[in-house]
Amino acid sequence: MLKKERYQLLVEYFSKHQPDAETELHYSNPYELLVAVILSAQCTDKRINQVTPALFKRFPTPEDLAAADADEIFTYIRSVSYPNNKSKHLAGMGKMLVEQFNSQVPSDLNELQKLPGVGRKTANVIASVVYNAPAMAVDTHVFRVSNRIGLTTNARTPLAVEKQLIEFLPKETIAMAHHWLILHGRYICLARRPKCEICPLTHFCKYYQSGKAALVFSKTAKVAKKKTAKASIAKKVKVAKTDVVGDVKVTFVN
Repeated sequence: MLKKERYQLLVEYFSKHQPDAETELHYSNPYELLVAVILSAQCTDKRINQVTPALFKRFPTPEDLAAADADEIFTYIRSVSYPNNKSKHLAGMGKMLVEQFNSQVPSDLNELQKLPGVGRKTANVIASVVYNAPAMAVDTHVFRVSNRIGLTTNARTPLAVEKQLIEFLPKETIAMAHHWLILHGRYICLARRPKCEICPLTHFCKYYQSGKAALVFSKTAKVAKKKTAKASIAKKVKVAKTDVVGDVKVTFVN
């Protein structure tokens, strides 16, 4: 199957079944989304959504964040990954947003990347979600799914994946396709054990058609069988009972 055909089938499926896919981060304005995305680096959206309500209540505007120091911000985000670095990033981002961008989240990728804690991926998220720009943020899910399905060829870096996706996706679908790929990777095309048995994309997925999925499933089944056997033995040991016969303790295993 040609790569062009894979892209066509991908867009056809998701346009029909997930036409309104969106980020799972909770936010109400561009500033809040920027904060949430910075925090979400190497952390789950679920965890970030648990942290941000109190954070946004204390720092509802860029000005409030700019007036805070990293130590205070840390107390609100201590449960996320790398809280020390992220608290410093947020403090610096707030100050720069107020001083250099008039408290407005910029739309330009280069301008966005000047902000502390904002790399190319975060900048692409803001550009696509807030400004509906044809920008493709490549996180671990997008990277994995794109390579597995066969949307990319020899793409060994996030930037290489980004360039190939933008080249082949219809321009009007790029911002939405970011969410399609993330959600598919998060809930179906898992890293260790993809759920190929319920995946609706197997008819054009290069990974599935190569037989690798079956191999992974076979290995997983063997591991599960071993775990079941161990659990069975452990269960027997658990139900073992000790009694005293005369002066000697005797263990009986049912």
